[in-house]
Amino acid sequence: MDKLLKGSLELNQMFAALQRTAAKIRRDFGEIEQLQQSLSGARDFAAKAEKRIEEMVLSDLTLVRPNAGILTPNVSRDGDGISEFITSKSGAANIVRGNPHFAMSLALRVNGETKVGLIYSPIDDRLYYAEKGSGAFIFSAFHSVRMRVSKLKDQKDLMIGFDSAAMLSAHNLPLATRRITGCPVLDLAWVAAGKFDAFISEPLNYAEIAAGELIVTEAGGKMWEENGQLFVTNGVVEI
Repeated sequence: MDKLLKGSLELNQMFAALQRTAAKIRRDFGEIEQLQQSLSGARDFAAKAEKRIEEMVLSDLTLVRPNAGILTPNVSRDGDGISEFITSKSGAANIVRGNPHFAMSLALRVNGETKVGLIYSPIDDRLYYAEKGSGAFIFSAFHSVRMRVSKLKDQKDLMIGFDSAAMLSAHNLPLATRRITGCPVLDLAWVAAGKFDAFISEPLNYAEIAAGELIVTEAGGKMWEENGQLFVTNGVVEI
């Protein structure tokens, strides 16, 4: 296959799997947008679509590394004990309301270390990706740009994402600095891209953060858990 991304063949194969799945997601999303008068109908349709999407991604990944293990929020499958694909979809509540702010994430771990991470926003066709030791990038419209975290640390300048109102209220920060987007996977990508200076949440399912952790660190940021909270920062902001 022709390479679109700067990086390995496996990275490009993983992106191709996400792109094929994204075409189906965009069709399903158009259907969901027409169901806004019935939230129960939209939820049912979204749940069925999510199951089909997960099956499509997993099917494609078996062509990349047939013996790899699989980890998703719904599926755990042992493989060769060497490599594992980790995938998740984030922003389900947004999808149900016809909000395009959602994303898929996909990571490849080899011998216990994350080697490749991708976060893909299918509606605006924007990819955030990284390979271990090679930096982090944004890819859109056949153009790759290297990502780096922000260097802002003055509280008045900050933009910080939260996963919930409860977590937001637990931190005494100016209202103008706080955002809740409903899509933690993209929040991590936005820290890597300098759109957010930090993100704070309750601990998330590992399938949801595996790709983002690599992307953030390759962009110069940090991620850690402390006192029952997940912190993702540009490395200089103090929270």
